[in-house]
Amino acid sequence: MTLLNELSATEAAQKIKAGEITSEQLVRACIERIEAREDVVHAWSATDFDKALAAARACDATPPKGPLHGVPVGVKDVLNTHDLPTQMGSPIYDGYQSRNDAACVALARAAGAVVLGKTVTCELAGIAPGATTNPHDVTRTPGGSSSGSAAAVADFMVPLAFGTQTGGSVLRPASYCGIVGYKPTYNTYNREGLKFAAESLDTIGLFGRTVEDCALFSTGLTNQQIDARASKRAPRIGICLTPMYEKAKPETKKALDEAAAKAKAAGASVRMFKLPAKFARISETREVLNNVERARSLAWEWAHHRGLLSPQMTKSIELGLKTSEAAYHDELRFAEFARVKLDELFADYDILLAPCVHGEAPVGLAFTGEPAFQGFWTCLHVPTLALPAARGRNKMPVAVQVIAPRWQDQRLLQASIWLRDRAGISLPIPKIKKSAE
Repeated sequence: MTLLNELSATEAAQKIKAGEITSEQLVRACIERIEAREDVVHAWSATDFDKALAAARACDATPPKGPLHGVPVGVKDVLNTHDLPTQMGSPIYDGYQSRNDAACVALARAAGAVVLGKTVTCELAGIAPGATTNPHDVTRTPGGSSSGSAAAVADFMVPLAFGTQTGGSVLRPASYCGIVGYKPTYNTYNREGLKFAAESLDTIGLFGRTVEDCALFSTGLTNQQIDARASKRAPRIGICLTPMYEKAKPETKKALDEAAAKAKAAGASVRMFKLPAKFARISETREVLNNVERARSLAWEWAHHRGLLSPQMTKSIELGLKTSEAAYHDELRFAEFARVKLDELFADYDILLAPCVHGEAPVGLAFTGEPAFQGFWTCLHVPTLALPAARGRNKMPVAVQVIAPRWQDQRLLQASIWLRDRAGISLPIPKIKKSAE
């Protein structure tokens, strides 16, 4: 028997609409799960369960007003909420309370979602981690910086959650935690109310337990109906190893090889996709943009609270401050050149499959994992999705990365469903004992 908190967002929304369950019942089940597991997972930075239950009861008292009606969501703690503090994983913002919701949060509420709480983020969406653990092995990182969001969804505490990605902060934790992570085309969701890390890279993304969950969530945020069905025809797939491939661990290479073989056996056209040699510069470009733009967005914190910034953030800001304006502009120009060139290279392909992570989630909580495989595509502004695909030698989940051209997000989602349903590229989220063992 499936417990209410284990329902996918899509299933939950359908059952609430049909009157089979209430939003209050669903929210109570999620709260019970949080109370049973939060002491070991540490996914939440702020909650107000009384407010969440009141919002759920309000949903139950009114007709459905949107696709997310009555469905609880988690909000990464770099996005403003008018009724919960936004502390950004930094002592600088302890107890900080905005008077508004971030635009994406306001749109989620307008679509009927119930905000269950704020989820833990690495410091200012960077790389200095919070206390969150990986639900499948608490000795391992859940990934960052959207650590709390990914862990909460994977642990069945909440069916949906917001994340943000500047390097790999949606796809990496999704892979490590064995759930679906969706980073849409750059700037798909308005970023008002987000504490910027790097303005030319930051993208608001989504976590769910299925691809359909992410499509439902996106429908609620954009008011554009997404057809969450498998592609009608087998996709033309390019296998893109990327310049970092030799650094991939065996489990990542195996996951990609097996995904390609399954897709081909299911009828897809599968060919190697080679990037021009100069694309090897993309990782360096992303790093320069990240450092310069973090230095600029954190000017006030640097001037007034420098001693409260982590060594990792301090190093990034110092590198950004040392970068000349000319060098910064060179990287901006190269990034845009590469984006346009990639659009052209996509002509003969529907999607690409590429490594998503270096390997399984690393042991320890001090390092949230290497962002290179995700950050490469973040810099190119394309929509990407972490599709759970395999397990490594330690039985931890490993995803493959699905990539579509800019602004072809529906193609990405439909092709991902095809890969799951027709090609059998799928990894169920393991059930986790309720006890905090």
